[in-house]
Amino acid sequence: MVASSLLLAADAHFGTEGGFFHDTAGVMIALPFVAFLAILAFGKRLPNQGGEIAVGALAINCIWAVAMFVQNMVSPVVTEYVFEIGRIGSGLSFELGWVIDGLAVMMYLLVNVVGVLVFTYAMGYMHGDRRVPWFFAAFSLFAGAMLVLVSAPNLIQLILGWEGVGVASYFLIGFYWEDLANVKAGNKAFMVNKLADVGLLLGAAILGVVMGTFSFSELEHLAAEGSAALGGVAVTAGLLLFFGAMGKSAQFPLHIWLPDAMAGPTPVSALMHAATMVTGGIYLMARTFPLFEHLATDARVVMVTIGTITLFAIGLLALVADDIKKVLAYSTVSQLGYMMTAVAAGGYTAGVFHLFTHAFFKALLFLGAGSVIHAVHSNNMSDMGGLKEHMPTTYRTFVIGSLALAGIFPLAGFWSKDEILATLGHEGWTAVMWIAIGGAFITAFYMARCIALTFHGTYKGHGHPHESPSIMTGPLVALAVPSVLFGLLNIPGVSIPGIGSFTEWLAVRGVPMGDHHAESIDFFLAGVGLAAGVLGLLFGWLLYGKDKETQQARDSFEIPLLYPLFRRKYFLDDLADGITHATMGPVARFVNWTHTYIIDGIVNAVGGLMVLLGRFVYNGLDQRGVDGIVNGLSAITDGAGGVVRKWQTGRVQQYAAAFVGGAIVLAAVFMFVI
Repeated sequence: MVASSLLLAADAHFGTEGGFFHDTAGVMIALPFVAFLAILAFGKRLPNQGGEIAVGALAINCIWAVAMFVQNMVSPVVTEYVFEIGRIGSGLSFELGWVIDGLAVMMYLLVNVVGVLVFTYAMGYMHGDRRVPWFFAAFSLFAGAMLVLVSAPNLIQLILGWEGVGVASYFLIGFYWEDLANVKAGNKAFMVNKLADVGLLLGAAILGVVMGTFSFSELEHLAAEGSAALGGVAVTAGLLLFFGAMGKSAQFPLHIWLPDAMAGPTPVSALMHAATMVTGGIYLMARTFPLFEHLATDARVVMVTIGTITLFAIGLLALVADDIKKVLAYSTVSQLGYMMTAVAAGGYTAGVFHLFTHAFFKALLFLGAGSVIHAVHSNNMSDMGGLKEHMPTTYRTFVIGSLALAGIFPLAGFWSKDEILATLGHEGWTAVMWIAIGGAFITAFYMARCIALTFHGTYKGHGHPHESPSIMTGPLVALAVPSVLFGLLNIPGVSIPGIGSFTEWLAVRGVPMGDHHAESIDFFLAGVGLAAGVLGLLFGWLLYGKDKETQQARDSFEIPLLYPLFRRKYFLDDLADGITHATMGPVARFVNWTHTYIIDGIVNAVGGLMVLLGRFVYNGLDQRGVDGIVNGLSAITDGAGGVVRKWQTGRVQQYAAAFVGGAIVLAAVFMFVI
């Protein structure tokens, strides 16, 4: 059964029904899975070992994504397409489909546009690597699962995509499984996310039972109407959903898996940190925003607190990281903290707009880091330095991405981070706003350190660094453009003639979001935020810009007590390892005892019974029964054959006499008996 929802209301917050691209958006969701199967079947026989299939699938998807995004600008659409698969119990239905609204269309654009650029880059980065067909197959599965997640019209489909992203990330983080550290990183990511997923599953179950449906549109309407039944469980369900989001979007203290996830190939890190996986938790909070806006308001204090700790405390860890990818990983965790804090504080648009701009410049930074790693064969900045002369395109685009991340005017990050600060101030979270400004200083500081140690001074590594091929630098240039320009899509109080602004596009939902939108730029707050970024860059350059004989001497700045604490990651990894080791031994011994004495006991008992039964069947039934009957019949037949054989002498006169004798007997019978 197929159902397409009608217009939900004739209001400025709603749009019209879609056209061809909206009706057929299911093709866009399915194509990466088709690519996954095709690569597994034919990838090894293709020139690029399946990379061309992966890129082609997302390139086609970009047609749908861009078309829907453009239409959302000029003629917004709110609709959903649902296929009923079956019933759960007496009232709940299991449905799959896709939703079309401002939030979903924005995510379709990110996943597909950023995805196709990262996939293209990966064709150059992974050239000559091991298991390339499997890489592109798993990468396609990764993108497809994210599309299932963001297209979900209900919690059940979101969970399917959510778990699909988790499985694909497990494959990709541990891609180089020959190294035990990579295997452990994949296991860590998987297990931390599974712990958090318990919250998502319980929260979804509570909402489904109370509402009688898992539909997001129904959740939005009931929340906006102030449903008493939903209100009774809103805080509990909201906190459980948030706990799930904490795992996927790496919020403190469940962030510990994300830096280790850098074990996978760099294109995986780029897509994971930009447009997929880690944005899943922010997307969930944005999709269920009406629940927190109207009913689960008490949960928002917890969410803001966790988000604030994440944006500031985890950003500090990037100050001491030597691995260039881990610097960016801690940066991602910090920026996710900004997004989560904004949404929790009531800034639906502010949080999602930062998700939008961050996707482009963080993908740019990770691909730039990959370009450097590809050239110097090391992740560590202590093996780098002086690369701007050898890698000019990588250097220039990396600087653009860094300035955007630092929130420097007029790049995209300036506008999205400024909107978060304005939202925090407007909603009364003044202390959090100043902490976020401090976080902006830290962000700029560690990015100045990263640029200086990587690209300036003299080269301290081994080998011969060189610029990456055009298949890798092309996506860098392409991502640099939106990193500069896309912040202009949402200048406060500015609506672009004919197409509106990001705020207006994102507001196209089933119900009004009700978040604050500034009428004009708050020049004081924007100036303070910009000053924090500029000062961070300045201090970072003063400390790390001057070259020294070794990178270690150049990177010798130390704050007593704090920097050792940062290097130990607040001992959270030690705590997690301690809990793991403390529980692994007893659990392993219990599992071993259960296996040896319970499971093996049952298996051995059943096996012994089967042996006895087999002997009975063989010796009793088969040998003495079936074989006895067969052998007896054989003996009778053989004896009868021995008697009959004597009649066969081969003498014609005997046969003639027997014939005559038989004829006489028959004649007598007929004459005297019959």
